[in-house]
Amino acid sequence: MASQPTPLVIGIAGGSGSGKTTVAQEILNRVGPARIAYIPHDAYYKDLSGLPPAQRAAVNFDHPDALDTDLLIQHVRQLKEYQPVELPVYDFSIHSRTEKTLTITPRRVIIVEGILIYAEPELRKLCDLRIFVDTDSDLRFIRRLERDISERGRTTDNVIAQYLKTVRPMHLEFVEPSKRYADVIIPEGGFNAPALEMVVARIESLLR
Repeated sequence: MASQPTPLVIGIAGGSGSGKTTVAQEILNRVGPARIAYIPHDAYYKDLSGLPPAQRAAVNFDHPDALDTDLLIQHVRQLKEYQPVELPVYDFSIHSRTEKTLTITPRRVIIVEGILIYAEPELRKLCDLRIFVDTDSDLRFIRRLERDISERGRTTDNVIAQYLKTVRPMHLEFVEPSKRYADVIIPEGGFNAPALEMVVARIESLLR
C-alpha cells in the first residue's frame, strides 16, 4: 500500500484583529473543511487556574511566554504523522483552560493560526507556506474592541488599557518583525479577494 503524503502545514499570522481568522475561514471554505485540520495558537494559552483572578488578569497575554507553544509544536508533528490530537479549550473570560478538549482529526492540510507563530523558530520551520495578514492598526484595534466586548466579557476601559499596556508594545516587538518570515503578505485580510484566490491556487498546487 502506498504511503500517505506528508500533510501541508500553512501558517497564518498577523496582528490582533488583522483578519487572520477570516482568512483561515475563507481557505477552509474554498479548499474544503474535510481536507483541513485547523489549529489556533490562542487555544494554547497556559493554564492559569492556580492563580487568583487578579493575577491572571495581570498576565501579559501578548508575550510568547504566555503560550504553551511546545505543546502546539508537538500537536502539529503528531498531525503530520496522521495521529489525532486533543486541542485545549480556553475560557478567555476567566483566563483559564477548561477541562474540555476538542479532538482534531489528521487531514491533508494543517492550518496553524496566531499572532506569534512566526516569532517561534521551531514553529516557523514547520510551516510549508507562511501567510501574514497585514491590516492598519486602527482597524485592528476597532475589531479587537468589538470582539473582546461581545465575545470575551470585557469592558471598553479594560480593552483600551490592555491594548496600550501590552497589545501594542508586543505587536511592535514580536509580531511586526515576524512579518519578514512570510512567504505571502495579504493586505486587509479576508476582504482581499485576489490575494485569497492566489493563496488557494497555491495550496491546490502544493496538494497536487
